[in-house]
Amino acid sequence: MGLSDVGRSMGNSVISSLSVLAIPAFADNYLWLIHNGVHAAVVDPGDAAPILAALNAHRLTLAAILLTHHHADHVGGVPELLRRHPVPVFGPRGEAIADVSVTLREGDPVVVPELKLDLSVLDVPGHTSGHIAYVSAQQGWLFCGDTMFAGGCGRLFEGTPSQMASSLAKLAALPDATQVFCAHEYTLANLRFAREVEPCNPALAERITAEQQKRARGLPTVPSTIGIEKSTNPFLRYREPAILDRLIRAGRLASKEPIAAFAALREWKNSYR
Repeated sequence: MGLSDVGRSMGNSVISSLSVLAIPAFADNYLWLIHNGVHAAVVDPGDAAPILAALNAHRLTLAAILLTHHHADHVGGVPELLRRHPVPVFGPRGEAIADVSVTLREGDPVVVPELKLDLSVLDVPGHTSGHIAYVSAQQGWLFCGDTMFAGGCGRLFEGTPSQMASSLAKLAALPDATQVFCAHEYTLANLRFAREVEPCNPALAERITAEQQKRARGLPTVPSTIGIEKSTNPFLRYREPAILDRLIRAGRLASKEPIAAFAALREWKNSYR
């Protein structure tokens, strides 16, 4: 899967010349390079080599590094990038990450002047205790790391079901047209699980067909949108009667208490193959 520009300014007229380059890394990661044709900011560079190659290929100068959480596949490339490009490194205040020069929490603004890029920060704990997400209201973009995936959500390595459900609710409250730039190509596996728990959802059946076609052509399935996630992602739909009934029939839920349902859904997904 090669590099591709997958996100652009939204609306009836072009807001700016910013776009987002999808850079595959490892087995299934996406590293996101926001650029204007001259300067770039990278989100969660777990590996420096493909970022340096993309900067060179597109003749871009790195202006900033944006981190969502501390896992190695999201921060591992930072030291090498800084050796070549001494730029600001933004990251979560609630996690200890080497080389972060600007710590952030919910409500903090992020400005990358070289790109005329303004972002806001959301606290979205669950996958890790201090995970954050970056939102560009102007562009209609969300960079959510491992909190929300296309058709799924991250494992709860450090947080609780209640925290993750609350974090996902924050993301779901964004405008439906918001593009969701998550960090992994897990979509088809996530949608197989979604079909297991909500088999009669017509929007889900339509999405599975569309995403399978993308992968058959070697294309990324991300970004998705908040609207698509709300209609097909079981971790945003855990209160739906059909999903609650499916959990009970499967012997995974004793009552319809919402957080218990979310926890049961996440536990089922952990072992689903």
